[in-house]
Amino acid sequence: MTVMLCALALLFLLLFLEVPIALAMLAIGVGGFAWIVDWGPAGYMAADTAYRTVHNFNMSVIPLFMLMGNLISRAEISKELFDLAYRFVGHRRGGLAISTIIAGGMFAAVCGSSLASSATMGRVAYPSMKRYGYDDSLASGSIAAAGTLGIMIPPSIVLIVYGILTQTDIGKLFIAGILPGLLGALLYVGAVVVSTALNPAAGPAGESSNWRERLVALRAVGSVILLFGLVIGGIYGNFFTPTEAAGVGAVGALAITVWRRKLTLWSFLQTLGQTAIMSASIFFVLVGAQVFGNFINVAGFTAALNSFVAGLDLPAWAMMLVIVAIYLILGCVLESMSMLLLTIPITFPLILHLGYDPIWFGILVVTLVEVALITPPVGMNIYVLQGVLPKVPLRKMFVGVTPFVAADAIRILLLMLIPGLALWLPGLM
Repeated sequence: MTVMLCALALLFLLLFLEVPIALAMLAIGVGGFAWIVDWGPAGYMAADTAYRTVHNFNMSVIPLFMLMGNLISRAEISKELFDLAYRFVGHRRGGLAISTIIAGGMFAAVCGSSLASSATMGRVAYPSMKRYGYDDSLASGSIAAAGTLGIMIPPSIVLIVYGILTQTDIGKLFIAGILPGLLGALLYVGAVVVSTALNPAAGPAGESSNWRERLVALRAVGSVILLFGLVIGGIYGNFFTPTEAAGVGAVGALAITVWRRKLTLWSFLQTLGQTAIMSASIFFVLVGAQVFGNFINVAGFTAALNSFVAGLDLPAWAMMLVIVAIYLILGCVLESMSMLLLTIPITFPLILHLGYDPIWFGILVVTLVEVALITPPVGMNIYVLQGVLPKVPLRKMFVGVTPFVAADAIRILLLMLIPGLALWLPGLM
């Protein structure tokens, strides 16, 4: 236990010194394993873990879904998604902020990146909201919050990483994320409604649209909606495995981008290169996380932690509250993916010991990761958005996300009280 605690302290020190998390976890994992066993077995363990991770067929789901997302981003569909949402709800008070949440959630879901969604919607939605006199806090807060929905609504790279780390069915995780993702969007809309009810001047209503304009806007994004339905419907109906669905999604995204005349040979090669770099980065951090997990196991930390929890004689729900509190605290000081990779090797065996469902826990953890994307001082969505909107003070952005953080707190509470929100749909598969 002493070795493990020292290793954790050293790991946090390396992260504080801005050492990449993959290198930090790999170094601590190999070094700790060698300290307990020997350098020879430690080297073999690291090499074997890297080989098995990279050569796992299920890992191909990551570059395929990333290719799908990068191609959809290249298709420049965000403006049409915002226009579609605006045509239906823009005439209401706070309607442009609500449109941003709907469009941002849809774009983040198909592109798979919360950060890319925040940056893109900042360029698309913010000028429209400023034209109607929206308060900077509400405008920037709704954009940053909308981007977080993409890591819950499938296909989600974070859910894929969780599934690989915990050997949990990725298809069921995708389906489990649908209702909580929709609930998150609904609660964000509620946050806008409450904010504009308290301060109507913060979010004036836009112009009304007729049904002809709405149908035209719907037709413009029909191909993307159809692709999303095909990918998720295929997984739910057991027509595709997640890997096959990712392949269908990538081909469909390529067809949409070509049809919209947004792809040249050079931009296609750039997209492939970008996908390869992003995929290799995720593979590297996964190898580091699994090497670190092997060290945790050989150090006996999991068994010691389970014994410690049993000795506390606390009910399972109380321990879960402690785990949630730890994630919320870590979310204030760690980047979201780092938080996931660091904690899952420790918390996942513990929740199995407590008798919780791994699919439900995965959805809860991803919700907590979403909160980390917009909470100070390390809310990555906020800093990405600040780069796009340099004239909006950072203080106003953090004030703007406050109602949405409160909405996420309600969602976390509902997930804990009603596990069926995450388990009902996968239970029907």
